[in-house]
Amino acid sequence: MLLTERLTAAFADTHAWQIPYDTTPRHLAGPGDPRHVTHGLAAAGWRTESDPLDAEDVALRSPDYRYRLQYTPAAHSNSRWWYLQADPTDIDFGWHANLSGLVPAEVIASLTDTLVSPTIADPPGIISTLKSAAWRVIDPAPATAVSADGMCQVELRNQEFHDTPHWHVETREPRSGRYDGPRIWDAWFSDYMPERLVAAFVTALADPAPLHRAMFDSTVHYGAASTPSALTPDQVVAAHATRITSLHRAAHSARRQQKIPAASPANTGTARAAARR
Repeated sequence: MLLTERLTAAFADTHAWQIPYDTTPRHLAGPGDPRHVTHGLAAAGWRTESDPLDAEDVALRSPDYRYRLQYTPAAHSNSRWWYLQADPTDIDFGWHANLSGLVPAEVIASLTDTLVSPTIADPPGIISTLKSAAWRVIDPAPATAVSADGMCQVELRNQEFHDTPHWHVETREPRSGRYDGPRIWDAWFSDYMPERLVAAFVTALADPAPLHRAMFDSTVHYGAASTPSALTPDQVVAAHATRITSLHRAAHSARRQQKIPAASPANTGTARAAARR
C-alpha cells in the first residue's frame, strides 16, 4: 500500500489542532484537505508519478495504468486544480474531468472512491437525486437543476462537434436574484464519462450533511453556515483512517476478483469428477 504511516501521521498532525466546524451547504464549504482524495487513491494502490518533493504538482496513476489524477494548486482558486483522465481501451472511450480549486475535496473523493471501488448497482438518476434533495429543476430544460440558495447549478449540456452531451456543475455568486454572478468554482465532465461517477459527485454535493472545516477557515464562503461540530479532532482523523482502510480492502478485493479466471465447462466437469473420486 502506497499510503505510509508517515503520510497518515502528517494528516493527523494537521487536523489535531483544528477545531472542526459543521459547514453547509457543501458547495460553499471551500476545498478542504486534498488528502481526502489523494490518500484514498494511494490506499487503493495508485502510485505517484510526480516528484515527491514538489508539493505544487501531485500526479497519481492507477495500478492498471489507465487512469491518472493530477492535482496542481494554482494562484487563483477558480482555475483548474484537479484533472482526472481515463485513457481509451479497445471497448471503452476515453474521458476526463476538470475541477477548479474551490470544489470540496470530500465531494471529489466520492467520485474517486466510486472509481476505485465500483458497485454493480445502477446509479440513481442525477436530476432525480437533486430533486429529492430539494433542488429546483428548471423547465423546460429537464436536465438542469439549481440548489435551494440559487448559487449552484448542475446541467447536462450539448457539446458542439461531439455525439454525446456532457455534465457541467457550477457555483456562482448571486446577483440581482439571478444565476449570473461571478463564478466561484466549476466542474466539467467530458462526454463518455461513466454516469455513475458523475452521479457519485452530484449525490455527495447535494448531501445535506455538513462538511468539517477548521474554525476561521478563510476558504469557506461567507454565505455558508458554520457551527461548532459535535465531533472532536480525533474523531475527524479516525473517520479518515477508517475510510481509507475500507478503500484499500475494497480495491484489493476487486483486483483479486479480476485475476481469478472464470471456470470453463470442461474444467468444472473435471473438478466434479475428481470430487466424486
